Amino acid sequence: MTAAAMQAKAPPSSADLPPEHLVLGHASTENFPVASRLLPAAVRADLMALYGWARLVDELGDNYAGDRLAALDEVERQLRVALGESGQGWAGDSFATHAVVARTAEMVRRRHLASQPLYDLAQANRQDQLVKRYETFADLAGYCRLSANPVGRMVLGIFGQATPERAGWSDDICTGLQLVEHWQDVAEDAIVGRVYIPQEDMRRFAVSEHELTPPRADYVDRRRPRAPGGASPACRALMAFQAARARGLLVAGSPLVASLGGQLRFAVAGFVAGGHAALDALAALDFDIYADTARPTRRHFVQHLLTLLALANRRSGGER
Repeated sequence: MTAAAMQAKAPPSSADLPPEHLVLGHASTENFPVASRLLPAAVRADLMALYGWARLVDELGDNYAGDRLAALDEVERQLRVALGESGQGWAGDSFATHAVVARTAEMVRRRHLASQPLYDLAQANRQDQLVKRYETFADLAGYCRLSANPVGRMVLGIFGQATPERAGWSDDICTGLQLVEHWQDVAEDAIVGRVYIPQEDMRRFAVSEHELTPPRADYVDRRRPRAPGGASPACRALMAFQAARARGLLVAGSPLVASLGGQLRFAVAGFVAGGHAALDALAALDFDIYADTARPTRRHFVQHLLTLLALANRRSGGER
């Protein structure tokens, strides 16, 4: 094998990967508070470690300029080594552990958490490199089981509150939140060739993939003209249906809030309220996927948060 071929197969080093400050810099732009300042400093730090891993693998899957599969393999290899698990993947010289990986591994070891959810998050980003369409909603939900649900299960573990029933509610919430993110970025994803809307739903609403990309000022496809004034009524109806589906999942998972107490109840209510507020913002745009994504308003977030907490108080009070 030539030196050039060997170099092509080598994974990126930690120095080649996005630095920690850039990975964590997205936290303030999320739909929900990543780590509420009302939480103890140690818990906030652990939540940020989990968020850092999720953002790192997302960055590698979405924006890394080199071999994305190799980059994902490398950070997973680093995590396995840092956790003392059996080495897998590339077996060459070890590079320094990325700061995000080191923080995540330390958190998992100290709290005695299962590591599989972290590997599931990496696997979701591998899937993004290979799967660009989902035929059914069940297929998309299967992707969310890798890309979103592990986060909720890890959060429950960090707080020592994991039970099978809570895990089920958490999965509904996390899948709902993942769908919200997809529906905020339909046009942006379509431009790069990704379509998360189930193909069966697009056929049902008679919406073509062509309609998912916004018209360009310097290009007009005369064979498939688009009406001016934003997305078509059919496309808006399709997105209203998808938004309602996401909101239904958030509602289905809301008993989780009542099952928890103290700071975790508030934190989970914040996640759910953020999802609802983001859906409100989409509705305010009349589900126009061409419009600039509207930021969830603080007023809507607070309204949903107070409603969730009041409902949780009634539920938990009735159980006593």
